[in-house]
Amino acid sequence: MKKSRLNLPVKAIVVSLIIFLILALAIGYTLHFIRQSPYFKIKEIVSRDSISVEPLSYLKGKNTFSVQLRKESIYISQFFPEYKSVRLYRLLPNRLFVDFVKRTPVAQVKLYRYFNIDDDGVFFYGQAPQEVLLPQITGLETKIFGPKPGRKYNVKELLCALNIIKEINKNRRFKNYTVKRVDVANPASATIFIPISGAKETLEVKLGADNIKDKVALLSSIILAAKKELANIKYIDLRFKDPVIKMRDK
Repeated sequence: MKKSRLNLPVKAIVVSLIIFLILALAIGYTLHFIRQSPYFKIKEIVSRDSISVEPLSYLKGKNTFSVQLRKESIYISQFFPEYKSVRLYRLLPNRLFVDFVKRTPVAQVKLYRYFNIDDDGVFFYGQAPQEVLLPQITGLETKIFGPKPGRKYNVKELLCALNIIKEINKNRRFKNYTVKRVDVANPASATIFIPISGAKETLEVKLGADNIKDKVALLSSIILAAKKELANIKYIDLRFKDPVIKMRDK
């Protein structure tokens, strides 16, 4: 019985190998050229809104393809705490573009100086208190020491204040009112202060730290119902089952 021979297309295999080697050499040469060519060395780093990119100058002269964009973005972000994210993009052949996404402050925290804080709870530098209409969070002087811009502090008093501000901002009935201050020195007696037209002093509202959403909804109803008498109300206490309303002495 004759053994069957396996007829391999030797010529086709040889041609394929030669083509593969040529392609591999071509790719290797191209990559080598790209890595070594001064044509692809970073000469300029740009951003929108004329933001200074001086901290990124160390990237100049590097090959644009050798830069790990994500890794560098994370490293660079520490120099720009007022921005929520920093992203790098290649602009071939020899430029980088930096995209900055600015943080939106929801309040200012009073410590040894004023810090802005966003809804993520991250601290960053901002304008002076008199230049912005933001709620001021007080009562944290003994809770946060040596705060640094770009850092997040998971302090229960701070989280309580941010929760109060978030719920008030979500409630449409507060669109004509502003919260001047949120005092969380004692979370169980967390208090907000609301300026009222016609009143010499701000309206004081004690909320506490629990059931904030329900209490803010209740407060909005009280403010709507007592709209004409708000200037005569000294404080509202919502920490108990039934609201307590104290009128000013006439």
